[in-house]
Parts: sequence; C-alpha cells; structure tokens
Amino acid sequence: MNVPQSTDKAAEKRGIVIKDDWPGYSLDLFTYPEHYHSDIENVYIPHGVIMNRVERIARYIMDDFEDPKVMVLCVLKGGYKFCSDLVEFIKTLGRSSNRYLETRVEFIRLKSYLNDQSTEDLHIVGSSDLSFLHGKSVLIVEAIVDTGKTMKALLKHVETFEPKMVKVAGLLVKRISNMTENLTDYVGFEIPNLFVVGYALDYNEYFRDLNHICVISKTGMAKYKI
Repeated sequence: MNVPQSTDKAAEKRGIVIKDDWPGYSLDLFTYPEHYHSDIENVYIPHGVIMNRVERIARYIMDDFEDPKVMVLCVLKGGYKFCSDLVEFIKTLGRSSNRYLETRVEFIRLKSYLNDQSTEDLHIVGSSDLSFLHGKSVLIVEAIVDTGKTMKALLKHVETFEPKMVKVAGLLVKRISNMTENLTDYVGFEIPNLFVVGYALDYNEYFRDLNHICVISKTGMAKYKI
C-alpha cells in the first residue's frame, strides 16, 4: 500500500501540469499595470494560484528536510519573489507546528536570457565563491527552468563546495523536448514552452512588477527588445 502513496507524493512534487492548449484568462478579469495592456496576451497563472502552490511546496520542504538549518540559495533576479514567499511560508508553517526550519538566505545572480533566448553557459554576475555552502543542507530556489543547462551548470558549481545535500525548487519548469534531465525536486507548475513574465520574471528587465504570471505578446517583445 505504501508504493502508490509514494508515487502520488512524488507526482505532486512534480507540479501542476498546464496543458499545451490552456488559453489562460482574459486580461479583463484581473487588475495589472495598465501600461502593459498591449504587451501581454493573457493572465496565465493568477497570483492567488501561485501563492497557494508556493505554500504547498513549503509543506513538502518542511516534510523532507531533516536538518533543522537550511541554506537557501536564491537565484536572482527572477527568483526573488518566489524565494521570499517560499521562505515566509516555511517560517509561518514552522510557527504553527512542532518543527521549525531555520532558513538563511543567500543570493546568486545569473544571466541566462538575452531577449527571449536562453543562453547555455553559466554566467555568474558578481562573486562565484559559494564556500558558505560547505557542509550545509542547501535549497536552490529558481523561478524558471527550461533546457536545464543553466541549472545543471549551477549544480555542478555548487557541488564543488561540498554541501551536505542539495535540493532544487523551481516555480516553473518548461515542457520542452531538449531538456537535459530532471533537475528539480519541487515544482510549482509544468508549462508549455511559452515565454512568460510577471511575479519577478522579466523580459529585458520589464514586467517584474506584474503580480500574475502572463504570456508576453509579440507587441511586448518588439517594444522591449534590445
């Protein structure tokens, strides 16, 4: 009886699967910065749904981490809202239970996109010294994983500092044919290969101020292309 339960739990951690034909929600149903009206096609994942899923991921992490102290490595810039909300949920859940995870958050900034194209190499902006991870239980928090090449390179880099263990939480994982391998332990949503913005995800530094996750329009891409 334990095997099916285990399988179900693993599937839950793999995230909510959004099908290829999901049209999103009409912009008229939500509030958002009016200056983006012609720059986004739809509200793909509403903010309230995001928050509820992030809370659920926090519960998985509370259940899985045996070490009471967790080093959270937030991948900037896109991951900062996901990381902030996730850590806050972990703290809230800890205060209302008999188990508390002490979280310390550190940041690493990666450059992985130019316009709408993902780059293959690991470009660390600033110091690449992650020696503070040595011997620690580490949770890498990333907003979006597509081909997995950047995450694979980051994991390889992190392992050189000999952490005790490493797990990865990704808010979004794109469903694409050339993904290198499954690198995430906790997933918010599995989505088609669309370019999405909002909830700190950007297109050339624009759209981070959207609360919802939205699909960028061709107009938006053209307007903010560099």
